[in-house]
Amino acid sequence: MPNLLHYVSEQATESFSSRPFNAPDSLALTQIVYMPLENLLDEGGTATLAEVWTFLQHEYPNGLSDPFQRKRFDLTGACAQSLRFSGLTVSDYVNHIDPVEETQFCACTFILPDGARYIAFRGTDLTIAGWKEDLNMSYKSVPAQAEATAYVERAAMEDGELLLGGHSKGGHLALYAAAHATETAQARITAIYSFDGPGMDEATLASEGYKCISPRVESYIPQSSVVGMLLCYHPSYCVVKSTALGLFQHDALTWQIKGGEFEKLDGLDLGTRMTDDALRQWIDRLTIDDRQLLTETVFRLISVVDSETLDPLVQDITGSSIKLFSAFRKLEPETRTEMRRMLGDLFSSGASEAARTLLPSAIRRLVESPAPVTDLVEKVKSKQEELLGKLRPER
Repeated sequence: MPNLLHYVSEQATESFSSRPFNAPDSLALTQIVYMPLENLLDEGGTATLAEVWTFLQHEYPNGLSDPFQRKRFDLTGACAQSLRFSGLTVSDYVNHIDPVEETQFCACTFILPDGARYIAFRGTDLTIAGWKEDLNMSYKSVPAQAEATAYVERAAMEDGELLLGGHSKGGHLALYAAAHATETAQARITAIYSFDGPGMDEATLASEGYKCISPRVESYIPQSSVVGMLLCYHPSYCVVKSTALGLFQHDALTWQIKGGEFEKLDGLDLGTRMTDDALRQWIDRLTIDDRQLLTETVFRLISVVDSETLDPLVQDITGSSIKLFSAFRKLEPETRTEMRRMLGDLFSSGASEAARTLLPSAIRRLVESPAPVTDLVEKVKSKQEELLGKLRPER
């Protein structure tokens, strides 16, 4: 089952002059921007992709721990060892994470052999700031959108064509920045790639800026896309075959490529279309105040587990669940009522399966099993005492 790694291997000896830059090349670059390049490019430096790989091997000799990042790490190595990608210059790396401003923005520029520059925007990482900003997009503009637009404006001050792209939130930022850039900058943009990225708000879709760049947009989503259809209204798109199931199709390394091109399907799965419609209807029913309360409260709960990253929610499900239950109990009564109303509406909709997958299990149980939290805590304590009793030496 040929995916992006196979594509890079197959095209390893093909130069961009013999095989022009295409969508799978773009997807590869949007995965490389996920690599941690601090201490190499964060002070305005430049490096070839081969030099980037040498740096990554030195800094992370055992690779990266996150399973998705491990795949991207391997992809970066494959690209760095290919004739097609190894000589690309990487520059203008920016990685700005600010919990106070609730923003996570990362981008870098790849200089192609013909002098064109490809701006890759990173999607959401595991930081609390990044995920909070994603949900903030459901009801307001966010700092990363402004940073992406400013990044493109700066790049447009130099000569040469510009190509923009990103995976997940990175795809949204590429579209947003292109639509909100000045006419001078827009004239320099030849292509915008979005890979399973949330779409645009209605105001942006109706703007003159978006109408200007829309013919240059290439949007790709897998057949069971949920992430790419969340939060905002989506422009036209191509559906790509993925070998994964459900939400795991968001992993771009599961997308199929044949003959150097994405393997395309006629449309989304029926179940996915129904889920996306249900999610859209649920979001539309929420007022702006509802969306803000939902976002703020979910992250108030999550920050009790860890104030910086979502990793503990995955690594320690039991411990995280107890902390979330306890934090939920301490919410104001009216907030608890509103949360159960909004999430209960979601879980009873046609998008219930997607909701159960998207949200941490502990948050789901707050709605699905609103029994007193004390019952759960007492059961856990009782089990702990039982185990400790067995471990104590007999007298």
